[in-house]
This record gives sequence, C-alpha cells and structure tokens, in this order.
Amino acid sequence: MASALEELQKDLEEVKELMGKTTRKRVRDSLTAEKAKIETEIKNKTQQSQKKPEGDNGKPAALVAPMTTGYTVKICNYGWDQSDKFVKIYVTLTGVHQVPPENVQVHFTERSFDLLVKNLNGKNHSMIVNNLLKPISVEGSSKKVKTDTVLIMCRKKAENTRWEYLTQVEKDCKEKEKPSYDAETDPSEGLMNVLKKIYEDGDDDMKRTINKAWVESREKQAKGDTEF
Repeated sequence: MASALEELQKDLEEVKELMGKTTRKRVRDSLTAEKAKIETEIKNKTQQSQKKPEGDNGKPAALVAPMTTGYTVKICNYGWDQSDKFVKIYVTLTGVHQVPPENVQVHFTERSFDLLVKNLNGKNHSMIVNNLLKPISVEGSSKKVKTDTVLIMCRKKAENTRWEYLTQVEKDCKEKEKPSYDAETDPSEGLMNVLKKIYEDGDDDMKRTINKAWVESREKQAKGDTEF
C-alpha cells in the first residue's frame, strides 16, 4: 500500500501534467494554487519523516510545527523586451534573491509560461501568461534570479522575428482599437457612422439635438443649391 507521501507525489505529477495541457486561464490558476498546496504538504511530510523520534535524553523530541506559507498573490506588473533569440520578461519582487532557489519555479509550454515564487515574505507569488504571440522552445527557455528580480527567458522558435506584443490577446485588443481606413470610402461616411452610434446610444435630449442639427444642415445645403 502506497504511503501518504507517495500518493502526494502522484497527485503532484498529475497536476503538472494537467497544467501542460490546459489553455484556460481560470483552470490554470486553480491548478497552480493546488500545485503549491501539494508541494507544501510534501515538504512538510518529508521534514516530519526526517525528524528523530527521541531527543538526546531519551525522551520524545518535541514536535516542531511545520512552516506554512500564506495565500497566493497574483503578479500583475512586469516589463518585457526582446533580442533576436529571446523574449525577456522582467518581474520585480523585493527579496526574491534571498529565498531558496527551489522556491522559484517556472513552467513553460510552447505558447505559455507560469511563474511561482513560494514563501516570499509569507506569501506565494504567481504569474501565468497564456497565448504567447508566437511559439517558444520549451527546452531553450529558462529563468534567472537576480537582486529583487526574476528574469524569464523565452527562447523564440523562429529567431530574428520581432514580437509586436507579448500575447495574442494584446494584439487582438490593439487591432480592435485601431480605426479602419479605406481609401475608396467617402470621408463623410465615417462621420455619419459616428453620429449614428451617438444617436443610438444617446438619451432623448441628445437625439433631439442631433435631429435639429441634421435638419438645419439639410436646410442650409438646400438653400445653397438654389442660389446657383
């Protein structure tokens, strides 16, 4: 019969496998939290199994409560740039260089990565980035811990290509914000579309104002046509 520690190891492997397959941010956040929880349990059980059953005087040694970490906070602030070979993400975390190296973990897939920093100032810190703009090499990607900073190095699969954005979502959002220009379209058509939207979204006063302006504009135009 498998021990509790062996069962936890199996649970951890299965969670890691699921993290590599999922593309849904909410699911991945839940799996990341569960992964941190299981790893903490494994660490605690390992420490307990290594403790001596008795003290130097032959009496049972006092049990030491395992150190537990607090809740997991989401990392929202970061910077990034790129070279011909790498996309580099800079995550600032005060004191991160002072935690044990094994507490800083980065998991890569071809189109995502997640960072987990465990037990930093009593908290876990998590950052998950899905839907990267272009594929990366899992084997060629890595992380470096510097003073108050974690540097995540995503190796580009296609070298010498420029990334305009870090993720596909950012690209889609920016492109939606861009006004569309068509050389063959009447310039006044764009203005009419804007006025139409304002009219549809406006209240009664706004609609009356637009109707009045429209009637006056048509009257002036008709008057001008009769003068020639």
